[in-house]
Parts: sequence; C-alpha cells; structure tokens
Amino acid sequence: MEIFYWSDYACPFCYIGETNLKAALRELGIDCTPEMRSFELSPDAPRSCPGPTKDLVARKYGFTQDQAEASMQRINKMAADAGLSFDFENTRYTNTFDAHRLTKLAQSRGGETADALAEQLFRAGFCLGAELADSEVLLSAALAAGLEEDAVRALLASDEYADAVRADEETAHRYGVTGVPFFVIDGKVAIPGAMEKEQLVGVLEKILAGQFG
Repeated sequence: MEIFYWSDYACPFCYIGETNLKAALRELGIDCTPEMRSFELSPDAPRSCPGPTKDLVARKYGFTQDQAEASMQRINKMAADAGLSFDFENTRYTNTFDAHRLTKLAQSRGGETADALAEQLFRAGFCLGAELADSEVLLSAALAAGLEEDAVRALLASDEYADAVRADEETAHRYGVTGVPFFVIDGKVAIPGAMEKEQLVGVLEKILAGQFG
C-alpha cells in the first residue's frame, strides 16, 4: 500500500489525522510509512509568535474569547482521543516553511527518518509550545530524528529544498486541495480531513478487499 498526504505543521488536525492513520495501519498489520507532502496554511505567517493562540483563533474564525477557548478544548479532546497530549492554548504559531524544507532533507535519508522528524516537529509545536520557525527548535528536532547537525545547519542557512516544497504546494493546488490533512491511498482513494481511527480502519479494509476501483 502506498500513502502520501499533504500536511502542515501548523495544523492540529494534521497531527491528529496522521496519528489516527498510523494507528489504523498498525491495527490491520499494514507495513506502510505514509509520505508527507508540503502544504502551508499560512505562507505569510511571521517567524515569531504574534500573540496568544486564543486571540489568533478568535480573529481567524470571528469567535468570542469564550468560543475560542471552547474550540481549543475540543481540539485538545480530539488529540487526547488519538493518544496525544496537546497543550493547544500555549501553541506558538509561526512560519513553517523551514520545517517543510527540513522534512525534505529527512525524506532524502529515508521514510523512517522523515516520519521520526515529523513526529518531533508536531510534538514540539502542539505539545511543547515551541516556535517551529526557530532554527534551534528545528535543529533539536532534526537531531532527535537522527539527522546530521552539519547538514541541518547548512540547510537552514540556505534555500535548499525550497523548490521541492513549492512543487508540493503547486501540485496540491492543481489537484484542488484547499485544506489539510489530505490523504491519497494507492493513487485512487482520497481522504480529506482528520478521520477517527475506526473510520480509517474501515476505509483501509475496503481497499484491501478491492472495493475501490
């Protein structure tokens, strides 16, 4: 089975959806490492956090502060249901372009390294409140995933893999992908959004049974 998916490190539903997908694959005994493709929800996001997450959520969706708080608690609950310990209130939103470039470097080292890096970056952003535009945060995540320090520092000091990130995003737009996560399985089954593990198990079982053309 081959799975790729567009995702952004600034998206809590991407982390939740990816985690649920991996759990579904494990439950069914499917040996597959999904490949992440780059998608920036906010390409113009600043490199330092512009303010409290509650304020950002309220402005983006036109919520009151209470509504924003309730929305964040719902996301924390979704994450907990997936086995993740979110601290969404203390998330520090910043630009994710360098994180995507770093992911391309990890993918050049193999699927397991890329998967380990994605887990480190998602956890840093949503569980530890780190700024993913911070070069030291990126370096720490990369080292934990097994990347070489010299290669990471060289990447962060250059524009290496910028074209690869843009190419992913251009492909997504050509396919009409406007939100993430967006999963594609075996090139024929598309799953938009963060489904629950049980739902994903059902979809995967149908694919294994040949119920999709």
